Amino acid sequence: MKRNKKQKKIKRIGIDARFYGPQNKGLGRYCQKTVDYLEKIDGGNKEIEYVIFLRKENFDLYQPKANNFKKVLADFRWYGFGEQFVFPLLLIRHNLDLMHFCHFNVPLFYRKRFIVTIHDLILLHYPTVKNTTLNRYFYYFKLLVYRLVIKSAAQRSEKIIAVSQYTKQDIIKRLKIKKDKIELIYEGVDFHCFVSQNGDEEILKKHGIIKKQYLLYVGNAYPHKNLENLVLAYKKIRKEYPELALVLVGKKDYFYERLGRFINENEVQGVVLAGYVSDEDLDILYKHTRLYVFPSLYEGFGLPPLEALMKGASVVSSNMTCMPEILGRSVCYFDPRSYNTIYLGIKAALNDDRKISAKESAKMVQKFNWELAAQKLLVVYKKVLAVK
Repeated sequence: MKRNKKQKKIKRIGIDARFYGPQNKGLGRYCQKTVDYLEKIDGGNKEIEYVIFLRKENFDLYQPKANNFKKVLADFRWYGFGEQFVFPLLLIRHNLDLMHFCHFNVPLFYRKRFIVTIHDLILLHYPTVKNTTLNRYFYYFKLLVYRLVIKSAAQRSEKIIAVSQYTKQDIIKRLKIKKDKIELIYEGVDFHCFVSQNGDEEILKKHGIIKKQYLLYVGNAYPHKNLENLVLAYKKIRKEYPELALVLVGKKDYFYERLGRFINENEVQGVVLAGYVSDEDLDILYKHTRLYVFPSLYEGFGLPPLEALMKGASVVSSNMTCMPEILGRSVCYFDPRSYNTIYLGIKAALNDDRKISAKESAKMVQKFNWELAAQKLLVVYKKVLAVK
């Protein structure tokens, strides 16, 4: 009589995708692309089941297509009480073999196996009250908790995913983590362009862009993004290039409102605060910009200027942190620590008009690819779980 082979136990991997979706900016895109491409390359795997944890606001946005992917409601606010004390109970109930936290906010009391993606250590580099709308003392308390949480997450994790070589070295130096625990997996970039149903000029006017020539920035207005220095540099460059506008794209919030007041106080003319712009319309803004400017003081990966570059825009960027690593030789650089060096960088780039070459573009397609990122992440999962 033949003996039945022992059935393999299905491995269960959880993914904290509470940031899932474009409304949550860079983290939202990272979660969305990670889940979508994992499902694309490992959907139907009979040995691994994926449990995707989402909030109410994005629960309907993700619809599993593969039978080994399922979604679960985990409506806990980021950095809140529920995340730290109730979320772990939900995770334990789902009997996970491995949990992937796509951001550093790992519950302190979750004691099962997990990996964590650390995008940057921004609050260790710029722990200033300017970065928040919170009461000063409450902010310093949250900063203390942040340091505790990120250090605990790094130390307790099975593996850490770093999104750039710069971030990897930063984690090693600041958090005292051994390098063999950290896996470098670059983020991807969308290379295709959307086709808008409306005419280009109509779209530009819709977003308040009247002048045909403009400098463009896309992103939030947090203090480390250094937009006040960009505005002052633009004020100076406008005296020589009066035909140039400065278009700032980003969802209007406390930080953009504060920047608006700064613009008015310094009597800077020609700045357009465009607010949120859809991906379809944004491609038109990239298409017509004279120059995309990125003055950030600190980035873990720096996706916006990479996207601008791949959409065909000429780019001038800060030379800080990971930017030369990510953008390579296809852009001009400046020191962002004073508005005068930003001014000089923009002026030089306007005369340079450098754009990405076909050869460099092909290299970037291979290097910054969401499907490749998902494949490398799957290798990490299997390595930790000892699955072939």
